[in-house]
Amino acid sequence: AHKDALDPLAAMAGFTMRYLGAEDIRGEIRLRSDIPIASGLGSGAAVSAALGRAIARLHGSALPDAVLSRLVFEVEKLHHGTPSGIDNTVVVHEKPLYFVKGSAVEFIETREPLWLLLADTGIASPTRDAVAGVRALRHSQPGRTARLFGEIGAIVAQARGCVERGELARLGALMTANHRRLQALTVSSPELDKLVDSAMRAGALGAKLSGGGRGGNIVALTAASQAEALEQALKEAGAARVTLAVAGGGSLHDDDTD
Repeated sequence: AHKDALDPLAAMAGFTMRYLGAEDIRGEIRLRSDIPIASGLGSGAAVSAALGRAIARLHGSALPDAVLSRLVFEVEKLHHGTPSGIDNTVVVHEKPLYFVKGSAVEFIETREPLWLLLADTGIASPTRDAVAGVRALRHSQPGRTARLFGEIGAIVAQARGCVERGELARLGALMTANHRRLQALTVSSPELDKLVDSAMRAGALGAKLSGGGRGGNIVALTAASQAEALEQALKEAGAARVTLAVAGGGSLHDDDTD
């Protein structure tokens, strides 16, 4: 395991065993993940969820999704300080969702498959630092920050409808508009902006940073017919890794697989 992940993994094991009422569980668990660490792709939540399920299986039981999500969220706090709750919910339930912190989770259906390219800057995405930066901005410029938050909320609400209705061109435009607001909130970076701009020049329907920002990945929405050309353009723009994900019916692969 990555050295920075050891303490959160130990915490996940402890949370899970306490929930199960198990003081001692014997067995061997081997974890391997192909999700880049600190890249805005939920790698910590994915590994924590896998570990929780594996420990429960060794115990001869299973964790309800709601319980597992809650335990993973506690570990996410160790990773990120003040996580949103999105990663643990998506990873555990394996469904797209409309998320408002403090409100009930609403799972949504995708009318059309979403062809998404994830382009990695190769730079770690320190969510804790990005959150601290936004908090500082909110303190120094409360009115402007509140306006940007409101605009992002409105964009997300519109994007939900686009996903449900299959309005992909409009969804792409909203993604790019969202990225511009995130730039204003200081959570982007020159490397992320370069990949977003390169994606748009190469014909993407839209693109934005993913996760906490300041590193990690962008996500670009594309038509299926443009995916290969867009992937090549992102590599030429300096992406360390490009992964194609088809949400709502499809497969997941990256440039290292056949």
